[in-house]
Amino acid sequence: MHATTALAVEPFVLKDIRVEGLQRTDAGTIFGALPFRIGDTYTDDKGSAALRSLFATGLFTDVRLEIDGAVIVVVVEERSIISSVEFVGLKEFDKDALSKSLKDVGIGEGQPFDRALADRAEQELKRQYLTRSLYGAEVVTTITPVGRNRVNVTFTVSEGEVAKIGEIRIVGNKAFSESTLLDQFELSTGGWLTWYTKTDRYSRTKLNADLESLRAYYLNRGYLEFSVDSTQVAISPDKQSISIAVNLTEGQPYTVTGVTLEGDYLGREDEFKSLVSIEPGEPYQAEAVAETTRRFNEFYGNFGYAFARIEPRTDIDRATGRVAVVLVGEPSRRVYVRRVNVAGNARTRDEVVRREFRQLESSWYDGRRIKLSRDRVDRLGYFSEVNIETAEVPGALDQVDITAEVTEKPTGNLQLGAGFSSADKVSLTAGIRQENIFGSGNYLGLEFNTSKYNRSLVVSTVNPYFTIDGISRAIDVFYRTARPINSQGSDYELITPGMAIRFGVPFSELDTVFFGIGWERTEIKAGASIPNSYFLYREQFGDTSDSLPLTLGWQRDGRDSALVPTQGRYQRLSAEWSVALDTRYLRTNYQIQQWVPFTKRYTLGLNAEIGYGKGFSDRPYPIFKNFYGGGLGSVRGFDQGSLGPVDVTGAYIGGNRRMNINAEFYVPMPGSGNDRTLRLFGYVDAGNVWGENESIELDSLRAAAGIGLSWISPVGPLKLSYGQPFRKFSQDRIQKFQFQIGTAF
Repeated sequence: MHATTALAVEPFVLKDIRVEGLQRTDAGTIFGALPFRIGDTYTDDKGSAALRSLFATGLFTDVRLEIDGAVIVVVVEERSIISSVEFVGLKEFDKDALSKSLKDVGIGEGQPFDRALADRAEQELKRQYLTRSLYGAEVVTTITPVGRNRVNVTFTVSEGEVAKIGEIRIVGNKAFSESTLLDQFELSTGGWLTWYTKTDRYSRTKLNADLESLRAYYLNRGYLEFSVDSTQVAISPDKQSISIAVNLTEGQPYTVTGVTLEGDYLGREDEFKSLVSIEPGEPYQAEAVAETTRRFNEFYGNFGYAFARIEPRTDIDRATGRVAVVLVGEPSRRVYVRRVNVAGNARTRDEVVRREFRQLESSWYDGRRIKLSRDRVDRLGYFSEVNIETAEVPGALDQVDITAEVTEKPTGNLQLGAGFSSADKVSLTAGIRQENIFGSGNYLGLEFNTSKYNRSLVVSTVNPYFTIDGISRAIDVFYRTARPINSQGSDYELITPGMAIRFGVPFSELDTVFFGIGWERTEIKAGASIPNSYFLYREQFGDTSDSLPLTLGWQRDGRDSALVPTQGRYQRLSAEWSVALDTRYLRTNYQIQQWVPFTKRYTLGLNAEIGYGKGFSDRPYPIFKNFYGGGLGSVRGFDQGSLGPVDVTGAYIGGNRRMNINAEFYVPMPGSGNDRTLRLFGYVDAGNVWGENESIELDSLRAAAGIGLSWISPVGPLKLSYGQPFRKFSQDRIQKFQFQIGTAF
């Protein structure tokens, strides 16, 4: 019997199944796709199903079923296998990333070749070039057979030049100038920085965002009926220049006549009214309405109403240009938290996050406690992002689950600091620390300093939950050598070994009290050109002094983040009181920081610090406990530790009183959006150090201003600054460029 195509045949019982045409594919793949087996009754429907199933594998370009008596012969023609995928002329995209993305969609080495997939890949690559404003880009796909039923796939790209925005026009504006409105756009025509920001490259997504910014600008100035009628985007014949035209209708401005509340406000109307930020008599502002709605939602959440709805309604009087705002509140149902989950923590243990939560499981939903929990987790400094998600529990209308979604940042980092000056060349500080060792939330650090004037080795460990109640314990062991700056050069030094232990007791959500005890020994090792002040102290009290300082401190941390704060206040007061052994003194220091958000993108940081030291029991204040000023953490633009009294040998010996004030204004890096991990800042610093016999006068303050870069780098927070002192004296040592990793102010 001759073989025939398996179409329109009478059903019969299969005695055998044969496969022909296989080169690489395993026969088991064929048999697994067939809907019949030997001994089954073969029908036309089963034959059609077999063909569909075999084609669906994507392995074959042709499949036939032939009948030879009671035997089915499956004849296949295999697809070519891709031997390699190459790109020619590719510059705009990363070749490895592009190869990976193509492999994910079926165009990769070792995969069956499908011409339709290759065509789609070509079109997608062209589309990606359009998103980069390369409208003249051309992509040609070449398929080259290389034997053994294999092919090479080559994408040849001619990228051309980037099409840039040559013109943006706004039509229909009357109340505001075109230049004012274009200031609201991220897209722009060419400028001196557009080579970096790429804001002169057209993107539909960016244009839509700019139109929303334009809409917000009008809505915040009373233009309730503002609308964008149309946008036209035209490209020049040579595909190198783009023009954009925006047609709008402003409408008329409206003034708010009053705000009324409707709906269920839990009998707390007066409290809700105090949250209203919409001002009667002022132009209607959409931002004020949105802010009021947000406050209402948060206030409802404080009483367990997680899904409250506030609908703003506007009653417009076009004849008078007035609008009444009605806020309709619906608390919906009260819910409690079934479960608190932690997500995104690959290294940090769940308990480290959970112990910071003040919203408990199986208790009523409390918006204040949830916000406090988020802030406490963020202040740990282990995460670059902390977000709280609320999800309804399926089938339970009165339950929600809370998920703390965290993004971990490297907490084991290398701490580096350096300064440069013509006199001192390079000074270096370094350290290795792990703020979240083994994901336990404990701190372990090893720091050393190798600068010209100060050297130290410090081993520290902190357990923030030494007890289950949140009492922390810190242990420090250190060995320091130091030489105050001396313009004449010297080989004397101060050698200070010591150790300390201290505990921190939380008294509220924001307040912690610290207390501890330590021991340290200071040896004044004489040498050439020892400063006169140290020589006299050594002659009077000997070359070695032991101290047993008690420490007491208080800290209040109300910042929204320890890593990149944008709002809140931080305060710390510390006192070191030596009550026994060779020294008797009190050394105090107070620091306060205030962070003020201007917008989501701009932040002002203010810092002030004062220090005071005094000797007791007829003993002078130890000179080796003096405060120092100048440089990072004090007054930038001046050499580290160079401010304050200078004795007759030219040594900068510090003083028992210190003050410094710092202001920093942060702006996002151009082109980085609202990325808080990389920001530019301008700063102004002022301060000085005074000795016991000097009067504190404002005329003696040093001051500097400059610019800098703040970056949360993989090895820790980095600050780089360049400053110019504008209030200085002839003996001051200037150091304009400074940077440090692992520092704040």
